[in-house]
Amino acid sequence: MAARRYEPRGFPRQVLDSGQSLLVVFAGLLLIAAVAQTAVAGVKDVRAAVAFGALIAFGELLRLTMPGDRETAPIAMAGALAYALLLRIGNDPARQSAQQVIAVTAIGMIIGALPHLAVGRPARLPAMAARLLAVACVAAIFRPLANASLIGSRWWSELPVMVSLVIVAWLVEAVIAALIRTDALRARFGVTLLDELRVQLPLGAAVGASAILIAFAAEIMGLWAVAVFTAPLLVTQVALRRYAGIRATYLQTVRALARVTEIGGYVEAGHSARVSRLSVAIGRELGMPEPQLLELEYAALMHDIGQLSLRDPIPGGATVLVVREEQRRIAEYGAEVIEQAGVLDAVADIVRRQSDPCRPAGRGQEPPLSSRIIRAANAFDDLVGSSVEPSRAAAAVQRLRLDTASEYDPRVVEALSRLVSRRSVLGL
Repeated sequence: MAARRYEPRGFPRQVLDSGQSLLVVFAGLLLIAAVAQTAVAGVKDVRAAVAFGALIAFGELLRLTMPGDRETAPIAMAGALAYALLLRIGNDPARQSAQQVIAVTAIGMIIGALPHLAVGRPARLPAMAARLLAVACVAAIFRPLANASLIGSRWWSELPVMVSLVIVAWLVEAVIAALIRTDALRARFGVTLLDELRVQLPLGAAVGASAILIAFAAEIMGLWAVAVFTAPLLVTQVALRRYAGIRATYLQTVRALARVTEIGGYVEAGHSARVSRLSVAIGRELGMPEPQLLELEYAALMHDIGQLSLRDPIPGGATVLVVREEQRRIAEYGAEVIEQAGVLDAVADIVRRQSDPCRPAGRGQEPPLSSRIIRAANAFDDLVGSSVEPSRAAAAVQRLRLDTASEYDPRVVEALSRLVSRRSVLGL
């Protein structure tokens, strides 16, 4: 019987698709209602609507993808929040309704997304919908207060309200993003939310500060404030784009280095990538935060680099079949190679400790969780290979269970068992 790869269960993908679809549909209905009400009531201050709409479209055009495949449009978000928080333009009070803010924001986002669609890039509708809902929350609270002159006329009475609403927008967007990633990655919501808050905090602070500055500066500079106070955020975005590009290149370099053992015939083709994906999946199952998952991914990709020290390759590259001392020597050599980079000391320590048993004899220190995960994931892939029958995978997990008294962490093996039982070891 031909071997077959694991297929994902339909349930997780259906949850993701239906959840994203519901989010996009809700945002679409919100847009239709906002446009209809704005058309009936009439557009207040067309010049401001066009200026902020153009800024939002420009920011959406320049949106960037952050590490973890997070899409963000800081300039568009700052422009939309500033329009929602606008009190006066020169000497004239800003009288746009919450519905007009939502309509201008949504139309600007759509216009800015059209060039991406024209060149074949994904629309990223869920991310756009999350940003629109965050702006809608701010507009729904702030515009009625501002239009009824209930906030006050001094900056010290206006600023606390603005800051509070900017934080609300940041939290709304982070929570929605965390819900989407929880379904997509089958991670724990609490861990995913903390990751989102940590990643988005610096950029969110810059976006919020820019929005508030534009709103206040418009009272003195008029619509010129839109261009003047967008420039610093544009510089920040350029720096973030470079950072994201460097990190992507760094990961590609690590992946290329990991393939050296495959090209040299020391391990089976695709072994390092499979162990890396499985290790990260186990780490998510155990609730590891994203920074640790990144180190785990690097270490798992390079966990077999020490096999280059062998005169004769191990049959199939299965280190699980060699004696403990040989495993330690391979791990130590691999760690020494990684340490030469000078920036991956934590990754090197993970690789060095991967050969240690879960419960060291005597008073030995327990290896890091990442090392224990790689040890189990590597043994699993050594036993089942790239294409496996479910029964073979189950047998491999059972074999690891028999060695949990000393060799493998029971928590790691149980997490692996859950992944296997729901066929979540994708592409391994």
